[in-house]
Amino acid sequence: MHVQSDDYAVLKDSIAESLKLIGFKPAKRIKKILIKPNMCYYHHPSTGEVTDPYFVAVLIDVLRENIARDSEIFVVESDASAMKCKYAFSMLGYDKMALEKNVELVNLCEGKSRAVDVEVSGEKFTFYVNDLFYESDLVVNVPKPKYMNDVKITCALKNMFGCNAYAKKFVYHRALNEAIVGINKLIKTDLVVVDGLVVSGKYTKKLNLVMSSMDPVALDAAASRIMGINPNSVKQIVLAFQEGLGSLDFSPIGDFSYAERNFPKKKLRDNFRDAIASVYLRVMQEE
Repeated sequence: MHVQSDDYAVLKDSIAESLKLIGFKPAKRIKKILIKPNMCYYHHPSTGEVTDPYFVAVLIDVLRENIARDSEIFVVESDASAMKCKYAFSMLGYDKMALEKNVELVNLCEGKSRAVDVEVSGEKFTFYVNDLFYESDLVVNVPKPKYMNDVKITCALKNMFGCNAYAKKFVYHRALNEAIVGINKLIKTDLVVVDGLVVSGKYTKKLNLVMSSMDPVALDAAASRIMGINPNSVKQIVLAFQEGLGSLDFSPIGDFSYAERNFPKKKLRDNFRDAIASVYLRVMQEE
């Protein structure tokens, strides 16, 4: 849905309305909530590259008022090959937000984890799943819609890749689409709420978009359409559908056409240029 402004009251009402429109009502009492934003690197939220802690703060208020008033809330992320949580939490403003909202920040690479094997389309992986996921009642996925050369897009499905409690994630890039689906098979998303206030496409743009769904596959299919990409051409989405993680079909509620018209879409030549840069950075990273 298109939010008229990012004013606190307007955004709060819009997020609450989006949950109402999709009929989100947990089937059990919620005692522990895990929120997974996108913190892929040390980008400032104004770039549209990472989930804004302000958006997460407003979402926390909505969850407490409408879903689980007395629940424990954990905002989780894991170290990556080129990003450490202890720096990202501070540089992105999550440490300040956590203090204000009385929630706990968790680096999933710390604490107890279980090594779990999974197979997707003939590819076998071992992922490390923090025990918090086995103790939680609600997993809320708060991604950003972005282009990514290796897998075309990153949104709900790709965001869960960051739940793997193993820092050197580049080792999974040999079969990244399958790896993304694999972690989603192990850790199920109960609710997706997309932070589209500012988006990163061909350029950064203030879009004031909020999307919610209980189906991460359908959500990513919708995000693909908004970004000008046929979801049937996105391997991770098709594989996730084939693995029974959700539907390729979606029925938008609200002004879907606004987002389709206004998302700063990339052209083929932009993707080619970025692909060259991506290969170079990946080689340097692996060295």
